[in-house]
Amino acid sequence: MKSQYKLIALLLFLVPSSLLRAGQNEDSWQKWGPTTGMNGGGFIVRAGYVIGGTTPLPLPAEIRSINEFSPKGGVSIGIDGYRMFSKRWGISLGAHFFWEGFHTSADVKNYYVEYQQKDDDSEESQTKKGYFTGTNETSTEMWGVTIPLLVTLRMSPRWNVSAGPYISYYFSKSFTGKAYENSDGVGYLRNESPVGEKIPVDREANAHYDFADNMLPFSAGVELCFDWKAMRHLNVFGKLDWGLTNIWRRDFDAITFKMYPIYGTVGVAYRY
Repeated sequence: MKSQYKLIALLLFLVPSSLLRAGQNEDSWQKWGPTTGMNGGGFIVRAGYVIGGTTPLPLPAEIRSINEFSPKGGVSIGIDGYRMFSKRWGISLGAHFFWEGFHTSADVKNYYVEYQQKDDDSEESQTKKGYFTGTNETSTEMWGVTIPLLVTLRMSPRWNVSAGPYISYYFSKSFTGKAYENSDGVGYLRNESPVGEKIPVDREANAHYDFADNMLPFSAGVELCFDWKAMRHLNVFGKLDWGLTNIWRRDFDAITFKMYPIYGTVGVAYRY
């Protein structure tokens, strides 16, 4: 009997304590929820630093080593409208204006490419196309707007995770590069085919290209975003935009592999 009384006493102590903790938990959800209540809506203004690059996936065998990968950095400023349908689930739609870019240098072998180069007896640049061995440098920049449509899950009162599709439109874009001999002094182009005429390409050859006109004006992919509520109205966030569409037009053949924009952003946001 004494053991039964002890069990009852323990339950009488635990139940009110559990209810109290539950009440505190609900208070926490209320505190860190939308600006009012737990299932309201509002706006989030975001500003962040962008880092990443445009890359083939996977890396083609022709790329033998990466000498330099130097994201130029960038900025993103935007706004999201959101609506929470319950304590846990909601949806958001945004417009994020961005600038992003990168620079890379790689040693390549039998890398199919097209570039402009001046011959010794010509004043004008001539188009050269074939299989290049040496060092290839590439730089790209893009200005535009990304529109994400995301489903939001509140994992805890202060942590949100959002995921969904996005589409980006580019107001301005560039994709430039140059080819020259590598650190071992090897630099040449096999004209038109892997066994074609061997054309030397040294640092003075000024072999360069600009493929901006061959890029599509838009891309699409998926976005993953994490928000941590540092203050009542202030979030710290990190997000990844993973492009799923090739940046090149269908009729473009100067680069034989597909390339995808993959960029991450970290920053702060204010919730209204």
